[in-house]
Amino acid sequence: MKALSVLVVLFATVLALPMASAAPASETLRACRLGALRHELLCGRLTRPLDPARPSGPTIELHYAVIPAAARSKHPDPVFVLAGGPGQSAVSLAGNMLALLQRLNNRRDLVLIDQRGTGRSAPLVCESDESLSLAERLDSARAIQRLRACRTRLQALPHGDLRFYTTTIAMADVDAVREALGAPQINLVGASYGTRAALEYLRLYPGRVRRAVLDGVAPPDMVLPASMATDVHHALEALFSDCEHDPACNRRRPDLRARWQGLLDSLPREFSVADPASGEPTSITLTAETLGAAVRGPLYAPALASALPFAIDEAAAGRAMPLFGLATSLGGGVRATRIAEGMHFSVVCAEDYPLWMLQKTQVPASNVFAQAFARPYAELCRDWPRGAVEPAYYTIGPSAAPVLVFSGGLDPVTPPRHGERVTQALGARARHVVVANAGHGVMSIGCARDVLQRFIDASTHAEALAVDVACLAGLPRPPAFEPARAAAVLPAGAPR
Repeated sequence: MKALSVLVVLFATVLALPMASAAPASETLRACRLGALRHELLCGRLTRPLDPARPSGPTIELHYAVIPAAARSKHPDPVFVLAGGPGQSAVSLAGNMLALLQRLNNRRDLVLIDQRGTGRSAPLVCESDESLSLAERLDSARAIQRLRACRTRLQALPHGDLRFYTTTIAMADVDAVREALGAPQINLVGASYGTRAALEYLRLYPGRVRRAVLDGVAPPDMVLPASMATDVHHALEALFSDCEHDPACNRRRPDLRARWQGLLDSLPREFSVADPASGEPTSITLTAETLGAAVRGPLYAPALASALPFAIDEAAAGRAMPLFGLATSLGGGVRATRIAEGMHFSVVCAEDYPLWMLQKTQVPASNVFAQAFARPYAELCRDWPRGAVEPAYYTIGPSAAPVLVFSGGLDPVTPPRHGERVTQALGARARHVVVANAGHGVMSIGCARDVLQRFIDASTHAEALAVDVACLAGLPRPPAFEPARAAAVLPAGAPR
């Protein structure tokens, strides 16, 4: 699942529904260009009912893009890419996906759909907080107020009935695109929340899936706010343990875990930092909630997480700038990673929150991440309009189509425990590949893209499931980062 911007997003991926008749592909596609891509693409749009039960009621335009296969003689089963979040635009990822799936694109079209509520498909986007000071962006109470005000503005839009942005309804949209393109079957590639979407499409339309790749599994019953707090906590504990067992890291930071606890015990605490956006000096109050949010982002990527021992040590010593620099490295302002907040909460509040309340899933009060994630979702979802979700949505049955499941062993939000459970439920035609030292997202690492390509291109199911993944076994964890100035000042073997 993707995080929202600074604190808001750092708190912070059935019966077939009736669908509007889709126009033939020749009537829905036109030549277009996206961003800096050199290649001409095909862009399409479909008119879809906002409420599937009212085909003659309000409608939305569903936008999608097709990256045509390079070969003249292409395969009939395109690759559909399902974006994360929930709330990310798939079309905005066209450049990244073309680079990642270029070999597949030789003989298969790549299809990217802006899921309803994202991109240009009835967007549910709140105002950017980039004009706010860092202190204002870190104020969780104000962030919740801004989101509630945004919800009121979104509800005034023609497409603002927030009950109709569930994953189930969105997958009916995806199948409408498949029908418009005339594809009898499709291959699904989903990452993070996109895996939840792929699982729902597989459940609703099993005969229309040829192969599926799930990268960082977010199952429908994971109860995001609670599981996120637990999984981020375990990822941080693993970071501390790795530092203790790494001679270089342990030599420089032998008391890292104690320094972290001391930092927690000192909160709330005032720090003077430079605003990462403006460079201007500013004073902030660091709370347990903002600390949890700041640490979560770097844990997504092992290369960034390698700097957390240094950043935590510095914050404990009264210097918080390294920590906030890391926290904003995965920010939500870039177009390709922008999260549509209205869609994000419409999905989580409809699908995760009721299950959370039913299960009464508790996170220990000692878990700092519960304050950063669980409480804000609880406050916002309490009165967020919620769509209907059938009990069957939370079930995963055996798959007739081969499914390749990737998990990163260091992933703080969709770790292997989720992938293992889903793989078992999918049955004999699912295979779980755990890359021990990978974070959130495996497909773009090392030879993973080649594994993905061979899995989808394999002629038979047996060949697909037997694809060789040995090339992923030796991926190392990046060593703990130490800035050059510190390495120059400290003599070899000197303690910190």
